[in-house]
Amino acid sequence: MDKVAIFAFRGDPTCFVHVLLNSIDMKEKGIDVRVILEGEAVRLIKEMRESDNKLFGKAFDMGLFDSVCKGCSAKFGVLEYNLGSGIPVNGDMSGHPPMEPYIRQGYSIITL
Repeated sequence: MDKVAIFAFRGDPTCFVHVLLNSIDMKEKGIDVRVILEGEAVRLIKEMRESDNKLFGKAFDMGLFDSVCKGCSAKFGVLEYNLGSGIPVNGDMSGHPPMEPYIRQGYSIITL
């Protein structure tokens, strides 16, 4: 089985919609896909939920979100919100989610 980990860094909602579209498409086609929110993208959880974004809801329901960055969530003032979002908060690498475990598990890494 193919395995892909998408690290979303950009806080641009239009860019993030493409993360959602591609991750949903890959999952529906049998690819093991994980989405990790880093950088400015950590602010998008609140924005997508408050706007009732259907793609975000679908990706969440499909279990595609693997983690959100603890350090970036704190920096951008959304740590408390993200802790209650239902998406695991990860700070295993100096406050950020590391890529290394995904690479060791055979995931291809995509950054957007």
